Amino acid sequence: MSNRFLRRLTLGLATLAGLLAAQAADAVTAPVLVVEVDSGKVLYAQGATDPWYPASITKLMTTYVALDLVRQGKVSLDSLITISAAAAAEPPSKMGFKPGTQLTLDNALKIIMVKSANDVAWAIGETLGGTIDGFADTMNETARRIGMRESRWYNPNGLPDPRQWTSARDMAVLGRALLRDFPDSHDLFSISAIQFGRSVMANHNGLLGRYAGVDGMKTGFICAGGFNVVASANRNGRRILTIVMGSPSARERDLKAADLFDYGFGQSAGWTAQTLDALPASAIGAPPDMRPYICDRKKPMPIDEGPGAIAGNADNAGAQFLGAAGLSSPALTLATLNGAAARNRTLPPRAPLQPILVWIGRDPAEGQIMLNEQAEAEKAAAAATREAKLEAAKAKREAALEAAKQKRAAAAEAKTQAKAPGKDQGKAKAAIAGAVPRAASAYTSVDVSGMPEAKHKPPTHAKPATAVTQKGGKPAVAKSVQTKPKAGAKPKPNAAKSAESADE
Repeated sequence: MSNRFLRRLTLGLATLAGLLAAQAADAVTAPVLVVEVDSGKVLYAQGATDPWYPASITKLMTTYVALDLVRQGKVSLDSLITISAAAAAEPPSKMGFKPGTQLTLDNALKIIMVKSANDVAWAIGETLGGTIDGFADTMNETARRIGMRESRWYNPNGLPDPRQWTSARDMAVLGRALLRDFPDSHDLFSISAIQFGRSVMANHNGLLGRYAGVDGMKTGFICAGGFNVVASANRNGRRILTIVMGSPSARERDLKAADLFDYGFGQSAGWTAQTLDALPASAIGAPPDMRPYICDRKKPMPIDEGPGAIAGNADNAGAQFLGAAGLSSPALTLATLNGAAARNRTLPPRAPLQPILVWIGRDPAEGQIMLNEQAEAEKAAAAATREAKLEAAKAKREAALEAAKQKRAAAAEAKTQAKAPGKDQGKAKAAIAGAVPRAASAYTSVDVSGMPEAKHKPPTHAKPATAVTQKGGKPAVAKSVQTKPKAGAKPKPNAAKSAESADE
């Protein structure tokens, strides 16, 4: 083996080792956590205190603040929430209510738990907090009071904000607080669907009605944070919370959560098990940005609602980014470790939906009246829009006809002006022709106005007659001297006549 080959082999191995080391250093562990609700004992944790973008699981925090205000007597579930223009402008998922629409806090909470409506969550924050900043302050104060350490809140709906963080541990603390502090509101987190008018909207939580015992709580998705879920399940009186963050698809998130539930219900929390409070702080200073691995521009945009939720294809880069360190327990299936094993697995079909009616206004009757008024207003607006379009089309046609008419008139005027110089030139030529007689030639003298008359000179070949002056000053008529022709010469005929003709 040559030295050159050995050098190349050594260099190649060193480069490969460097790449693997860099990938390992850059790898991020997707947070997962399994905790027993009653005891707060941790059954499994992976990256549980790492900062992460919460997405719509933020609405669990919004719900806690709202229920806490109800408990304090500051508002009631019948208090009206008003949709502002700012709330109506929030991006989907949303209900699309018009600005000024009102609904009860009870209906608003049901809508954000099932439909995950960003416009309604924003309206809750504005109405209960006075401003979004004011409500966010209340969220942060409440979070610290109930024991959340890593969370920082800036909006009530979880839409992307690089300042808004949480952790799997904090979401477990929040889930336990919701179940503990508001036992009468447990059903709020297990609604399979809502019905608004004729529309039926299923809960985004794909575990409801598909995994035995699951009775809540909330899902969330943004590109920067991936697919998250805080899920609760009850089996034989024992309740477990499972938190999964950063999954590349809703389907894989649901499969991981199901496997973690299987694992958790198979474990018993011994006296040596860690509690949520004992989990060590994270060494990561900021949440990772999952956008390049979750929302690849070459693939369809992932969604987190309804039956259209697609399975993500966890490619090699995404798998390395999400961490190669697998769960240590052999009881957990490979579906919890990577996306490749999850592609061929599915959960059972969903149980039939049982929609809960929601409405706008104070009660269903008022809500129906408001819906009818909105429908009439929309119909009138549509008619006005059609009429405006017809008027605009008519005005456009008339303007086009007028423009064509003006164009023809301009063309005719231009044609007339093009002919006019020819006529003037003809008249000028005619005037010049009238000033010069037709019989005139280039050798004919022309009298010019203002000039003295020219005297005719006799032709140079004509000889003038000789004048003889008589005595007394009177002219005498000159007589022509007749010369006798020479002998033998013939006289020229009409000589005198020729001389007269030349002297005229």
